[in-house]
Amino acid sequence: MFVICNRIPVAKGHEAEFEKLFLDRDDSKSQHPLKSFPGFIRNDILRPTKEEPYVANARSVHLADGRQVFAGSSFDTGPTAGEPAPAD
Repeated sequence: MFVICNRIPVAKGHEAEFEKLFLDRDDSKSQHPLKSFPGFIRNDILRPTKEEPYVANARSVHLADGRQVFAGSSFDTGPTAGEPAPAD
């Protein structure tokens, strides 16, 4: 198993909204369903204990499969440090 770690900065004050995006994610309605990526096992989001970025861990069977989960996916967009979260 391979784990790809992606650090995701979240603008201060938008942490709860960011976490809700992952908790409420309906993969069947996603433009980039995680389960559609070959070898995908699971995705974990780690909450920081200090003012640091969140960490998204994508677990996959093969390294190339894990890279595909993040490359060009919906993880490339979203609230980042200094930017407000999207309204919709």
